[in-house]
Amino acid sequence: MTAPPLALTQGDPSGIGPELALKAYVERRAHDMPPFFLLSDAAFIARVAACLELEIEIETTTPDHACEIFSRALPVVDIGCDVTGVPGSPDPADAQPTIKSIERAVECVARGEARAVVTNPIAKSVLYKAGFKHPGHTEFLGELAHRHYGGDYRAVMMLWSQELAVVPLTIHIPLSEAPKRLTRDLIVETGEIVARDLKTRFDIERPRLAFAGLNPHAGEDGALGHEEIETIAPAIAELRARGVDASGPFPADTMFHAAARTKYDVALCPTHDQALIPIKTLAFERGVNVTLGLPFVRTSPDHGTAFDIAGKGIADPTSLIEAIKLAGRMT
Repeated sequence: MTAPPLALTQGDPSGIGPELALKAYVERRAHDMPPFFLLSDAAFIARVAACLELEIEIETTTPDHACEIFSRALPVVDIGCDVTGVPGSPDPADAQPTIKSIERAVECVARGEARAVVTNPIAKSVLYKAGFKHPGHTEFLGELAHRHYGGDYRAVMMLWSQELAVVPLTIHIPLSEAPKRLTRDLIVETGEIVARDLKTRFDIERPRLAFAGLNPHAGEDGALGHEEIETIAPAIAELRARGVDASGPFPADTMFHAAARTKYDVALCPTHDQALIPIKTLAFERGVNVTLGLPFVRTSPDHGTAFDIAGKGIADPTSLIEAIKLAGRMT
């Protein structure tokens, strides 16, 4: 039997998401990508293709027929509302189709009509103006998981590339708030989720987790801060007692050179930028955002909506292509 296709969301229609989806489809054979369908409005996608002068067959279909038409046409599963996005001109009026695309993607996976969710970039500021209540994509997916699967799920953001995988322990909060949010329970729970999903989703038999310190030089034995002694080190000890291969805390400034990266499978960092700066330096165009801790696989390009270049035909689809390939590999 043919495996179900991947469900690809449109992202913000005024950003580069629709262009990336079209370009990824054009390059499907060159990169040996698994079949996917795009959750959007076929008329809108056809307009984007025409503006970009991409000669692509686009066909409205249902998830169960997507695989059979993938070789000859881009399958588009209708989300039940018109999409009127203008490239480079974000509009809160476009929030509904953006949200509908994500909701429908998760629904398809929950029903067995798709095997993973791949999301194109959204602009949280645009969604907030339309009443969106979630801090971001990841938290919204956690709610949708609860809606369709029951139970409570804590979604964990991992940025993955061939060169490096990282997890920020705190994400979209002011830097001044990070020390307050960095609790022993948070570190232990995140570490367990990461270790479990690296084993089950990435086939790493015994994942090696390396933790960065919060302070310069990992606190210098308390001279530069006490979070490492009072919070991070005890959490690592607890993870070890639970059977997780955890090490650290290490000074963040020496964790990411080539030799250091051979000693772990993923680096977990107390703050957002500690984690994202190194991976975006090493693999900006190839990084993939992977959500761990959910009952389904979700990947996404590691970049934003890029409104400034939307509609110009110059957006690079590499990160989306990597996200599609990784979703296929993980499922």
